[in-house]
Amino acid sequence: MKIATKQLIYDLKKITEENLHFAENLLNKSDEMLNFRLSEKSWSILECLEHLNRYGKFYIPEISKRIQNSQTKPTEIFSSGTLGNYFANSMLPKENLKKMKTFKSMNPIHSNLDRSILNEFISQQKQMIHLLNNAENVDLNKTKTSITISNFIKLKLGDTFRFVIYHNLRHIEQAKRVLNNI
Repeated sequence: MKIATKQLIYDLKKITEENLHFAENLLNKSDEMLNFRLSEKSWSILECLEHLNRYGKFYIPEISKRIQNSQTKPTEIFSSGTLGNYFANSMLPKENLKKMKTFKSMNPIHSNLDRSILNEFISQQKQMIHLLNNAENVDLNKTKTSITISNFIKLKLGDTFRFVIYHNLRHIEQAKRVLNNI
C-alpha cells in the first residue's frame, strides 16, 4: 500500500478523534451499561477499552521513544511493508470478522473494572493524536518500532500506527455492538 504521508496521518487522526469522542460519550453511561456483556464469554464495553489500554501501555511509549530518537526527515509517500500491511489490515473491522485469540496478559475478561478505564483510554487517545502530530516530522518508512509479539520484528512507524489505530477501531466497533444491544 502506498499513500501520501500527510493523508495517512490525517486519516489515522480522524479515526483516533472519533474513538476519543465515543469514549467521552461513555462517561455519561451507567456502570451497569459499561459492564454489561452479551454472553459469559464476550467482553463488556470496559473490557474492550481495558484491552486497548493494555496495548497502549506498550505502544505509546514505544512510538514516542522512536519518534524522539529518529534522525530522519519526512517523506511525501508512505509505502507499507509486507508484514506491517498484513498486521494492519488484519485489524480492520469488516463483515464476518474472524475472532482472534488474544494473549492471556491482554485479555481483561471478568476483570473488576471501573470508569477509570474510560479516563485512561481517553488519555491514551489524546497522546496518540499528539504522537501523530509529532510523526509529521519524521520518516514513517525508515523509523522502526518494536511490537508486542516479538523483540526481533520491527515495523515501519507508519505500519505501527496503522496497526494500533485499526486495532483500537476494531474494539471500539465491538464496544458499539455491546452498547447497541443493551
